[in-house]
Amino acid sequence: MSATSTPAHDQPVAEKNYLNAQHTVRSWLLTGDHKRIAVLYLVSVTIFFIVGSFLAGLIRLELMSPSGTMLESETYNKVFTAHGVVMIFFFLIPAIPAVFGNFFIPIVIGARDLAFPRLNLASWYLYVFSGILAVIALCSGGIDTAWTFYPPYSSMYSNSQVTLVIVAAFINGFSSIFTAINIIATIHKMRAPGMTWFRLPLMAWSSYATSVVVILGTPVVAITLLLVLMERAFKLPIFSPELGGDPVLFQHLFWFYSHPAVYIMILPAFGIQSELIANFARKRIFGYHFVAFSSLAIAGLGFVVWGHHMFVSSQSMYESTVFSLLTYLVAVPSAIKIFNWTATLYKGNIRLHAPMYYALSFIGLFTIGGLTGLYLANMGTDIHLTNTYFIVAHFHYVMVGGALTGFLGGLHYWWPKMFGRLYSDTAAKITAIIVFCGFNLTFFPQFIMGYMGMPRRYHYYYFAPEYQIYHILSSLGASLLGVGLILPAIYLTHSLIKGEKASANPWGAHGLEWTIPSPPPTENFTEIPIVTDEVYDFDPVAEHEANLAGKEIELPSESEQPTKVDEPTEAGKE
Repeated sequence: MSATSTPAHDQPVAEKNYLNAQHTVRSWLLTGDHKRIAVLYLVSVTIFFIVGSFLAGLIRLELMSPSGTMLESETYNKVFTAHGVVMIFFFLIPAIPAVFGNFFIPIVIGARDLAFPRLNLASWYLYVFSGILAVIALCSGGIDTAWTFYPPYSSMYSNSQVTLVIVAAFINGFSSIFTAINIIATIHKMRAPGMTWFRLPLMAWSSYATSVVVILGTPVVAITLLLVLMERAFKLPIFSPELGGDPVLFQHLFWFYSHPAVYIMILPAFGIQSELIANFARKRIFGYHFVAFSSLAIAGLGFVVWGHHMFVSSQSMYESTVFSLLTYLVAVPSAIKIFNWTATLYKGNIRLHAPMYYALSFIGLFTIGGLTGLYLANMGTDIHLTNTYFIVAHFHYVMVGGALTGFLGGLHYWWPKMFGRLYSDTAAKITAIIVFCGFNLTFFPQFIMGYMGMPRRYHYYYFAPEYQIYHILSSLGASLLGVGLILPAIYLTHSLIKGEKASANPWGAHGLEWTIPSPPPTENFTEIPIVTDEVYDFDPVAEHEANLAGKEIELPSESEQPTKVDEPTEAGKE
């Protein structure tokens, strides 16, 4: 990316950067630097991911036996609910926007920080505070309503810590809104000179679309949960039929947010996927404009398909028909992305580094999740599959398979830039393969038993012991997946201590983030860059160097570029 500032290849490794500018705990806890806040988020979401993964392990161990072995039914319900609450509200929704959006959105558009640094720090404090409240609730009695909080059980009958968890989710919503406001304002008002909308990296487009969904959708679910609390505390007739309320109204309000929340989780992963495909195929994304606008289309259409979650409710068949058609329609922009990524790979100069392994895994897992979603968009098959393990498998392929591989791909791609250290590419490749195999072994058997009729959320299944083999396979896959998720913690931590120093552009990638030292200085750019070239405009010399396996590459300076000579000079002829 052309800029007026000194090119990265001419810059020495910065002695002062955002990591070592100040060393006190106070400097971190009161920082306004978007990069430090992103690191704080990285640590926080990792902790919650570990908690959610531990709860998932308990579930898989328990389901290996048709009659259960460790947990009582009530305890199982609480563990199941805790897993959903922690993973969805405290990992899948905030992880990519809060970590990579915070860290890289200002850098990729040529800004020195987000628009509102103090609001950014406040978002992290609200996130941590809400997470602590949720953990306190889960450890002091737990909740047994599932993560959807359906009334009347959540508002009338449950004696668990529903109130505290709903308060935590309510506060966490403000954290998401603060981050979304920051990203939208920064992209609108702080782009570097020459950084037009169609020179934005596709990561920025996806982050922008995600932020729009957060701002429009989060207040709806926040108010809905607040109404549940009011009904629970004051017995107001809102959702519970015993009091004269309407439980289907809750479903409409909840899924009006919660289906767009699917895209809050997956749209940022789409953005990372575009960066990985472009930079490791050494090509501009095929149909850049279509991919950019498909993110906005997904964000818009996501608000009008919530009714496909309610085919078996009191919703009329005419409503269900409309929602079914709209659900098929929302699959189109997602398919555009898959087709365009595949077309980008075609005849590309592919480099199979670890981030590319995760990119290819993403395509495989998300395609399976998306195609199985078409069965759920159809009323005839959805009625058969509703509340079975088919739903569990589909959800995890889209959300966990998509968002998790997107997160891991982005982490491996930008790790050298974030921390200035290189990790073992071989270990990372092996880990990516383990994660892909473990994930498929965990969740693909659930498609089979779900189609056979195995209900989800059941503690016991002794009435149908034929499902046990699928649960054992699923638990075996979860063990393999767990190994694959532990390994990055080992070699990435090792890289911080003994890893080789990373150059400014270890991947030979294209973008403003690769024109500054690794790790970046506190102010990002010593001079505001002036963008003069197009997005993903790869240098042919760098592309040639990218084929040198196992070596870091840096883009050559303009003075080092080979000059094309059309005619020999007179001296040359002589």
